Amino acid sequence: MKKTIIVMPVANEEATMGKVIDSILSLPYDNLFLYPVIDSYSKDRTEEIIRSYEHTGRVKCIFYKESRGVISCYLEGYRQALRDGAECVLEMDGGGSHQPDEIPQFIEKLEEGYDCVWGSRFTKGGEMSHQPLYRRVLSSGGTILANIVLGTKLKDMTSGFEGFQAHVLESMNLDAFLSTGHMYQTEMRYYCRGLHCVEVPIHYIGGDSSLKLRSVTEALAILFKLKRNEQYVWKKKD
Repeated sequence: MKKTIIVMPVANEEATMGKVIDSILSLPYDNLFLYPVIDSYSKDRTEEIIRSYEHTGRVKCIFYKESRGVISCYLEGYRQALRDGAECVLEMDGGGSHQPDEIPQFIEKLEEGYDCVWGSRFTKGGEMSHQPLYRRVLSSGGTILANIVLGTKLKDMTSGFEGFQAHVLESMNLDAFLSTGHMYQTEMRYYCRGLHCVEVPIHYIGGDSSLKLRSVTEALAILFKLKRNEQYVWKKKD
């Protein structure tokens, strides 16, 4: 198996952090590592819990002092994973929305040679639970709208559970991404549409977080800028 690093932004997760880490470390992979990324927004014992696992050699706590929110933490996690020799990178949520026991299907597809593996709630076998109706409508409606505007054909354009071959992220200018919030997942899928990609079913468990109207309007504004921005995302080859 290729060296695979999971990037996981976390904050105020002390109630579940230990359980999530234990679940990941119990998977039958010696070459699987976890990089939780935390910032000053977290006020509880989450960082302390993460650091208590660093002695295993498979967990590295990243405190991102320059954080500008969750998406900047994702991107910093990518940078550090690539610097540390990751051959594959997974991205998942640390609050219990994504299930560690679904990680093997991402690893399997990456080992088969896919460039990108997208977790999908809306493909056969995928599902959402503990989500209010309006969140379901926004997620499924957002996917339909994105596919129409961008010409993509994925079943799920807004899921945050995904995996990449390292060369995909190495070829990107991560500073050129427009999104700072929910639209980031759609942005990534759009830029990678021409690569060898596959969707795998996931079970998404909703939490208590709310989605503000401002986030929706910002996402819509960014949606219509992606085609112009694509030229700045992919690094030019020498």
